[in-house]
Amino acid sequence: MPEAVLDLIGVGFGPSNLAVALALDEAEAAPGCDALFLERQSDFGWHTGMLLDEATMQVSFLKDLVTMRNPASPHSYLCYLRDRGRLAAFINQKSLFPLRTEFHDYLAWCAERVGHLVRYGSQVVDIRPVTGPDGTVDLLDVVVHRDGAEEVYRTRNVVIAAGLKPWLPDGVERSDRVWHTSELLHRLPEFDSLAPRSLTVVGAGQSAAEAVAHLHGRFPEAEVRSVFERYGYSPADDSPFANQIFDPDAVDEYYVAPEHVRRRLIDYHRNTNYAVVDLELIQDLYARSYREQVGGARPRLVMMNVSRIASLSQEADAVRLVVEHLPTGKLTEFESDAVVFGTGYRPADPLALLGSLADQLKLDDQARPHLDRDYRLVTTDRVRAGIYLQGPTEHTHGLASTLLSVTAVRAGEILAAVTAAVPDQVLTASAR
Repeated sequence: MPEAVLDLIGVGFGPSNLAVALALDEAEAAPGCDALFLERQSDFGWHTGMLLDEATMQVSFLKDLVTMRNPASPHSYLCYLRDRGRLAAFINQKSLFPLRTEFHDYLAWCAERVGHLVRYGSQVVDIRPVTGPDGTVDLLDVVVHRDGAEEVYRTRNVVIAAGLKPWLPDGVERSDRVWHTSELLHRLPEFDSLAPRSLTVVGAGQSAAEAVAHLHGRFPEAEVRSVFERYGYSPADDSPFANQIFDPDAVDEYYVAPEHVRRRLIDYHRNTNYAVVDLELIQDLYARSYREQVGGARPRLVMMNVSRIASLSQEADAVRLVVEHLPTGKLTEFESDAVVFGTGYRPADPLALLGSLADQLKLDDQARPHLDRDYRLVTTDRVRAGIYLQGPTEHTHGLASTLLSVTAVRAGEILAAVTAAVPDQVLTASAR
């Protein structure tokens, strides 16, 4: 049996729950909120396979983990820069967009500051209801596998931030030569000494384009093929008016909008986030391709646009691909030393952790969970413990759900809801 009852357990310790931990660390109004965050990784890491030296963030540094909630926070990106001795240098470059490697260092800096609240190497495998004498559920048991043993933590509230999972097309299996872009930097060192002759990237989004650029530069003797179904990479719409869809106020509007309006908003502004590429990177790749044409030699950068992978078979020392040109149906067969899929991510299923609690959730007509405005899952009256969800809430809270844009504000909203409920929950439990 758990020795104590916590007020809050966070499942996962990526940017979303890290932001909650920072909000808790700053919350003078909630000194009695006992919290613990459980992370399956052995230490903090965020998209480490794509921390390319040349890659920059696609979001302003002002949308860090705290500033939109508390501009005076000691955990802001500006405070990080001052601590690292780079504040003046960062200002002098006149850019809102940090290097991705630097932003990762900022996240790790924040994680270290609240390290006392997290237990790494802790894989949450189940969340079980603790049923009282009258059948209500005021407490939850969070079951964890850690260091080969099972541990159980009891809590009044849980915040699930399970993150995103790399997605590969049906029938494609990872191997030593078939990867997702999330693995890119982890896989490449073994290829540095092999002098690959041919590399292929599948996909039309930012990660795929970044992988193409990186491979083309890293392996100057290799042919790099880019396979995607469009005529060209589509530029991301990051214009000021369109970016308002990521504002905290837009979440309020989206939440109360009718379902057909929500669908139209997603369709209208899909090109702000999905399968789009920074225009500067598109121009860079086109310039590389054009320079190779001018040079007259056999081009190393091959754009196989309006095309798809028709078949892929893995052999001992290569991957054999057949690519179909969609307008003509023409098939091109070739071998590649490695194939990298930049095919995006899907939200991890947070409800898989809930076991029998999943039956207590209220779902819409598409079997998606209902959520309150404060990201609390709507349950039957039997469940009084709070279950909050970060990430896969696009259907109720809009396009920014899986992005950094509202992370700081959302963390404050969830913590406010949790701390407001804690006194009532404590009294209810004590009365029994």
